[in-house]
Amino acid sequence: MSEPLLSVRKLTKSYKIIKRTLEVLRGVDIEIVRGEFLALRGASGAGKSTLLHLIGGLDSPNSGEIIFEGKNIAQFSETDLTHFRNRRVGFIFQSYHLLPELNALENVCLPVRIARLPAPDAEKRGSELLEQVGLKDRMEHKPYELSGGEQQRVAIARAMIAEPELILADEPTGNLDSHTGAEIIELLKSLCVKRHTTLAIATHDAKVATCAQRVVELVDGRIAGG
Repeated sequence: MSEPLLSVRKLTKSYKIIKRTLEVLRGVDIEIVRGEFLALRGASGAGKSTLLHLIGGLDSPNSGEIIFEGKNIAQFSETDLTHFRNRRVGFIFQSYHLLPELNALENVCLPVRIARLPAPDAEKRGSELLEQVGLKDRMEHKPYELSGGEQQRVAIARAMIAEPELILADEPTGNLDSHTGAEIIELLKSLCVKRHTTLAIATHDAKVATCAQRVVELVDGRIAGG
């Protein structure tokens, strides 16, 4: 590990709910080092998911900076954010977010097809990834034909297909039993090491957090001890 891939500085985020303001992040400072496995740990409502969404360009902060390889993505145009989300970051969610009408291979290939990678190249890359995550014989299955663990493996392959620098996983084991969840974390770790990809996971699970190289605690929208 060496230089930061991403630096967050004085980040704030709040939402207006009827007549009151809900402060979710209250001046967060954090660095994610290139190549590391970081766990963001905290109770429900601590701000973990919001922080990941801001880092990944899925939402915009009220104030502060998100510096990714020297550029502040908080100031990106919508076009630049779309490119950033599609090419530089891979997302993994608790609920998988697979399209039910597409089979496993089609779901995996979707990000690079949107980026206009030719279909044969996308399918070759997607097939290799599905084989790596142990789904060589399940490529033509629809999500409803797959177990929760298999669906999350598809989601991991989809997150990896554009060869992003950063994988953001929001409670990736939250819908899985403990044994399957442990397998998913080991799979994520091994794939990221193999591909030299940086990994940040938001979790409330202490066992998941202990698998990371570094754990950062979020408490009431702030970094604990920060």
